[in-house]
Amino acid sequence: MAFGFDTIALLALIVMFAYTVFGLTGFGSSITAMPLLVQLIPLKVAVPLMLVYDLTSGLLLGLKNLKVIERREVLRLLPFMLAGMGLGVFALVRAPERVLLLVLGIFILCYSAWSLLLRRTPQPFGAGWALPFGVVGGMFTAMFGTGGPFYTIYLTRRVQDKLVLRATISGVIFFSGAARLALFSSAGLYHDRSLLLLAAILFPFAMGGLWLGSHLHSRLPAARVVQAIWGVLIIGGISLILRNA
Repeated sequence: MAFGFDTIALLALIVMFAYTVFGLTGFGSSITAMPLLVQLIPLKVAVPLMLVYDLTSGLLLGLKNLKVIERREVLRLLPFMLAGMGLGVFALVRAPERVLLLVLGIFILCYSAWSLLLRRTPQPFGAGWALPFGVVGGMFTAMFGTGGPFYTIYLTRRVQDKLVLRATISGVIFFSGAARLALFSSAGLYHDRSLLLLAAILFPFAMGGLWLGSHLHSRLPAARVVQAIWGVLIIGGISLILRNA
């Protein structure tokens, strides 16, 4: 697997943009990058590539409030999340990429439209909802690195305190990343040395985007930024659907 200078330059811009978004909003790196990355590299390369940076970002930003994590909700989600990840890794390795990209396009389009249009106050969920949200979130986490929205939807309806909620979401996403690293390694997705070389080349751009987003966090209106991101994602989702339908 070889990449030309033009491809690497475009990948660097995409990764930097994705982690600028993460620094600005605290979420959305993979869901922002994935529809753009798969235009240039295979899905089986894009997903483990982003995982390297997600784990690094989680260590830098997401574990500052470990003491206030709602452990009961994490433990409730964890077994279902791991089961979903097992199914997702199997699909990522075995399923046709065209089918997976079509699923990704539909998911991104639907979630972005829902996020733009949603205006109601979230209604509480019962604990039993941990099963479907954990399993589906785990599957999307393994296949695309985009399971965070499922965990967030569940947790925002279970945890009321904003500090605890943010810490719990960050903790769940970080622990899911660590589990993915183990699963991807056992599935052989990191055996390709060119993937590791590409990850090393793009690493400064990911961290530069994270720094830029964190720097801009207090200077830009968050609501406007998020709306613009959803607009970009809708275009990306439509593009994936048209290319793989």
